[in-house]
Amino acid sequence: MSAPEHPWERRVEGLLGVAASTILFAMMLLTFVDVVARYVFGRPLRGAFEVTELLLVVLIFAGLPLVSYADEHVTMDFIDRLLGRRAGARLQRGVHVVSAAIMALLAWLVWLKADRIWDYRDATDVLRIVYGPFVYFMAVMIGLTGLIHLYKAFRRA
Repeated sequence: MSAPEHPWERRVEGLLGVAASTILFAMMLLTFVDVVARYVFGRPLRGAFEVTELLLVVLIFAGLPLVSYADEHVTMDFIDRLLGRRAGARLQRGVHVVSAAIMALLAWLVWLKADRIWDYRDATDVLRIVYGPFVYFMAVMIGLTGLIHLYKAFRRA
């Protein structure tokens, strides 16, 4: 990842890094306590798997805009080598435009799914945690990722 251009980017990266670390630590701690409780005391933590799943959703979808902003997606650059500098820049812009369009479509579809899940009040089996807010969060993060790609497509190089 390249160095942040603005001081606010450094602060945001630091804050998001701490948030991601906290979520990962919580997942690790929850798994550790669940395993110890299960095998030592014969009493697993109730709903530990559900909470781990939901934390993983938050971690993955919160990271999606960050990965897009930092250009850390997996890429194949064999075409870039065949193109000149200007053609490569146009290709990069085109990729960002297509990515933004796909993310916008996905955000809209996930939002519609979140509406249905919220209407039904779907929840986890054991702890009855409602899925709706998590799916809305997914839609918002996908939408934010689309906006980031749109920004990258039209910013000045």
